[in-house]
Amino acid sequence: MAEHGYEGGRLNLPFVGISTFGKYPYVQDWGAIDADVAVLGAPYDFGTQWRSGARFGPRSVREASTLFSFGHAGAYDHEDDVTYLENARIVDIGDADIIHTDTEGSHRNIEAGVRAILAAGAMPVVIGGDHSINIPCINAFSEQMPFHIVQIDAHLDFVDERHGVRYGHGNPLRRAAEKSYVTGMTQVGIRNVSSTAKEGYEAAREMGSDIFSVRQFRALGPLAMADRVPEDVPIYLTIDIDAFDPSIAPGTGTPSHGGFLYYEILEFIAEIVKHHKVVGIDLVEVAPDYDHSGSTAILAAQVLLNTIGRVLHARG
Repeated sequence: MAEHGYEGGRLNLPFVGISTFGKYPYVQDWGAIDADVAVLGAPYDFGTQWRSGARFGPRSVREASTLFSFGHAGAYDHEDDVTYLENARIVDIGDADIIHTDTEGSHRNIEAGVRAILAAGAMPVVIGGDHSINIPCINAFSEQMPFHIVQIDAHLDFVDERHGVRYGHGNPLRRAAEKSYVTGMTQVGIRNVSSTAKEGYEAAREMGSDIFSVRQFRALGPLAMADRVPEDVPIYLTIDIDAFDPSIAPGTGTPSHGGFLYYEILEFIAEIVKHHKVVGIDLVEVAPDYDHSGSTAILAAQVLLNTIGRVLHARG
């Protein structure tokens, strides 16, 4: 007799069971990661300057991702005529330990999680948390090959220091640009009033950034925009959910109108991964309490699963 009387075993429908990312296996021992992709939660939001709540982002994105938990059958895309995520070797290693009010200690724990993933030869996918969690993620790559950062965001996040703060969610891309192993940045979606002043934009360009607003991105189109990403260099992808328009992603701490729609970014990412090795991904700033419909978390999960699927497909 099959388990629970169902011929073929458990159905494991999306609303049943434990909400790991995509319902992929949970690995508690960070020394025993055996996968192509490992998902780490970074429920840290002490870097926010206005509305907090992104500490609940990893939990909400994981729950939303169960809607797309196709298991080993994969997900067929009739437009591409490709079954993505078929037999994908993905694991969820849980969350980095966060110490309330302790930025340095929390960031060290996030960095340790990313380093464990890299040591296992897997690609890290980190769910934030506010955008400051990108700082320990990039720190973890200090012994890896150089790479280019592609940032999808409403804000430049290139503040050097303000009020003595150097590790908040307005600082991560500045901290990344200081790394010898970061070769440059493509920053898209930047718009409206920003936390970064004019001198920050000037410094970003001097340090190798290519900066585009949503309107400038649309004038080029996703494919031409992807062509501007330097060739022959791996990329690290950092996605702030506020890059998307708040009409589809209201659940974030600093919403900014005039943002992207889903397919613009999917087409941009799909083109990038065809021509570049992706070495890491983070998705940040989902704050579910500002979106009772859950659409922001669903968007985040859909972006991540589609991105991971395309990365693995490009690897063959």
